[in-house]
Amino acid sequence: MTATPETARARRGRPGHSLDSLLDVAVAVFNERGYDATSMEELAARLGVTKSAIYHHVPSKVELLRLALDRALDALFAVTEEPGATTGPALDRLEHVVRGSVRVLTAELPFVTLLLRVRGNSPVEQAALQRRRRFDRIVTDLVRAAEEEGDVRPDVDPAVTSRLLFGAVNSLTEWYRPDGGLSPDALADALVATTFDGLRTTSR
Repeated sequence: MTATPETARARRGRPGHSLDSLLDVAVAVFNERGYDATSMEELAARLGVTKSAIYHHVPSKVELLRLALDRALDALFAVTEEPGATTGPALDRLEHVVRGSVRVLTAELPFVTLLLRVRGNSPVEQAALQRRRRFDRIVTDLVRAAEEEGDVRPDVDPAVTSRLLFGAVNSLTEWYRPDGGLSPDALADALVATTFDGLRTTSR
């Protein structure tokens, strides 16, 4: 049977997908079905392309996962390198990191959601977890420094404080919706108001 132009186009895959749009769809499917349960065939069907069109951008599903996790982690680490996170009193730097993390979460919600679901089932996931632990140490060190400067109450272990802070930040993935009418700044204001008041010493 002679192929029509329509069937020929279908076999070649729909043109116009960039790596970014491919990642957006892949992360959405990973979050819906789980990474392990998602096949390249399913990703191709969701995109309306052939598998070879995906392989034009990435060599494997594993690479899609790595790129997605790195996108979330790179954005979080970028916050820790901003001037507000590197200069001034430790408590102010900590607040900057928390606010910046909320900003990252709202901007990259599907990618951060995927990151928080990683359990270390593969070398890529293990590497992501190691980077998350490095980020956690940065936050813990800021809490400890703020305590030493007398701005954070000393009766709570800094590691516990950092887990509680980012437990609150990470919980936003469960209920925050970009179209819900709450801006990222308003969200950060609310989170800081409800968490930092309990951290500060009365002298601050």
